[in-house]
Parts: sequence; C-alpha cells; structure tokens
Amino acid sequence: MSAMLDHVIAQVLALQVRLLACRERLAADTDSEALHDLRTTLRRLRSLLRPLRGLPGAEQLEAAAKSLGELTTPLRDREVLAAELGRRGFAQAGQRRLEGRSATFANVAASAQLTQVLAIIDAFPLFLRAADREGLAKSLDKRIDKRLVRQWRKLLKALRDPEHDRHRVRLLIKRARYGDEAYPQLNHAGKPLRRLLKKAQGDLGDWHDRVQWLLQANEHADLAPCASNWEQELHEAERMADVTLGALQSALKRFKPGK
Repeated sequence: MSAMLDHVIAQVLALQVRLLACRERLAADTDSEALHDLRTTLRRLRSLLRPLRGLPGAEQLEAAAKSLGELTTPLRDREVLAAELGRRGFAQAGQRRLEGRSATFANVAASAQLTQVLAIIDAFPLFLRAADREGLAKSLDKRIDKRLVRQWRKLLKALRDPEHDRHRVRLLIKRARYGDEAYPQLNHAGKPLRRLLKKAQGDLGDWHDRVQWLLQANEHADLAPCASNWEQELHEAERMADVTLGALQSALKRFKPGK
C-alpha cells in the first residue's frame, strides 16, 4: 500500500472519530461549538475526498457529506446571526434565533444524513484497501496532485476575470485552501500563500455574512436597526476583499504547485 493511501486512510479514521464526537456533543447539547465543529469536519472530509473521485465509495461519501452540510447550513447561519445580534446589544432578537437549539441539535445528531455519512465512512477504508489490491489506486499521489493543480488554476482564472463572482471565488478559495491542508506532503502552498488564502476567505466571509443579513433585514423587522451598519460594513468588506484578492492573484501568478 502506498504512502499516500496510508495518509488518506489515516485522515479518514481521524475524521470519523471527530464526527462521532460531534454527534455525541450535539445529542447532549454540551457546547455551542458542536455544530461549527461538525461542519468544519465535513469540509475537511470533502476536501480529502474531492481528488479521490473515481475510487470506490469516494463519490458516495462526498455526496453524503454534502447533503449533511446542506442540512446544517441554515442552522449555522442562525447561530452566526444570533451572535452578531448579541454583539450589537440586541440580545432578545439573538436569543429568539436560538430557541429550540437543543431539539435542533438532537435532530441533527439523529438525522438520516449524519447516519449515512457515518455508515459510509466506516466502510470507506475497506473500500480503499480493496481498490489498492485491484490496482485501482495506482499512482494515487500523481492523480491527487493533478486534480489539486486543476483547482489552483480554476481559482487563478476566476480571479483574473474582472467581473468575477465573489460567491464563486469564495468557494474556489475554500477548495484550494482545504485541499492543500488535506495533502500537505504535496507541498503546494507555502506559509505566505496559506496566510493569504485564509485572509481572503475571511474577508469574503465578512462580505457574505452582511449580504445575507441585509437580505433577511428586508423580511424581519427586528433586524432593521442593524441594516444601516451592515450596509456600511458591506462596502468596507468589499473594499478589503478586493485588495486581498488582488494580492492573491499576484501571488498565484508566481505560484508553481509542487515546486
């Protein structure tokens, strides 16, 4: 079995343990970070799996993880908005968005989506070992490297487009960043580029939050007092994101994956 396949299996097992821990934390509502940690673990799992498409079970597990992510997205969005409202002194409005949290967490812990992810991930190392025996995982490191390089190229192409869609760029940055973290031995990005990716993701995240909050402010009267501040912060977030994306584009022009 190749060193790369050993790495993948070790990562899968580590992520499985984290998912099981998140399920128990959600079921017992032990802490406010359980949902966030579940989503972070899913993101890492999907980043690990994306370059493995074509291997037995990889696409099924990726699809199951995506489905669970979609289930939890609106729940996490409410948590983030509640924290923002609390920060601005609108504790009551924030608390309303957290009502029934224990039941919501318990529903996620018992959901068909999480059950499916855990069932597939439990068998996935066996699928990988079987694929290796049958010669389906040959030159796995080269296959993964090629697919990750393709992600970097898509990101650079999107950044070069003067009419780029910030939503799509944000997604491509996440894919490049977490793909690099999933396979550090390929040495695709050094520390400066990693820091730039993280900052770009953060800047676009600030922009994205305010876009979503302003949309909700049109429908929920208790958000109206925040709308003016969010509008100002949206423009500042756009400005900061554009500066960071310009720096990221310059860095990627000089970037040679794997070199």
